[in-house]
Amino acid sequence: MKKVLLRTTNLSKSFSNGGVLQHVLKNIDLELYEGDFTVIMGASGAGKSTLLYALSGMDTPTLGTIAFGDQVISDLNSDELAVFRRRHCGFVFQQIYLIEGMSLMDNVLSAGLLVQKDRKALLRRAAELFAAVGLSEETQKKFPTQISGGEAQRAGIVRALINSPQILFADEPTGALNSQTGLDVLKLLTEFHEQGQSVVMVTHDMRSACRGNRILYLKDGVILGECKLEPYRHGDPGRQEKLAAFLTEMGW
Repeated sequence: MKKVLLRTTNLSKSFSNGGVLQHVLKNIDLELYEGDFTVIMGASGAGKSTLLYALSGMDTPTLGTIAFGDQVISDLNSDELAVFRRRHCGFVFQQIYLIEGMSLMDNVLSAGLLVQKDRKALLRRAAELFAAVGLSEETQKKFPTQISGGEAQRAGIVRALINSPQILFADEPTGALNSQTGLDVLKLLTEFHEQGQSVVMVTHDMRSACRGNRILYLKDGVILGECKLEPYRHGDPGRQEKLAAFLTEMGW
């Protein structure tokens, strides 16, 4: 029996657009499980990123609750949510928000020092993570303007993992990368997942979605269906065929 990491009840999110209320998420009941690679798919405007931001505490719901274990995070104020995110969540975005005036290593350490003050322990973990994503010591000393987009995204993954988050949230992590660099990033996310990292990823790309073992399809703010897959294995044509059939059924 898998452990439930996050649970939503009647999760709803609405926005006012020119005086007209738009219901982006509608009464979503969802459980996310430890050790899963969960993928959220759907057409543009379906509410994918809104759901990701709500689940991660980056946004608050209009109605409903979000529970992380026994803690109802939807009841927390903005300062409490910031502490929650630092301790329990890691984030990888399509746009890579590295601080330009800091080296890659200092970008990572600045995130780590918000949670723990043992600089030596942080340096050891950062070095291990940089090695895992294939960034050399020389590259770690560079500034964001001196590296490629692929290197920046790998540094972003290191920063996201420095505090050993229970969930890694990724919002279109390959969307701004070329095909090969995107594959490299997907490979890294898969490897960390295989080591036990729980991942929740938004994507519109089938190649990326194939990395997940649970695919949720969102339409008009509602989870229309889900597809369960075996753990990812490279070169498994049946996996893509099963996902393609599911997406066709969903009207993708």
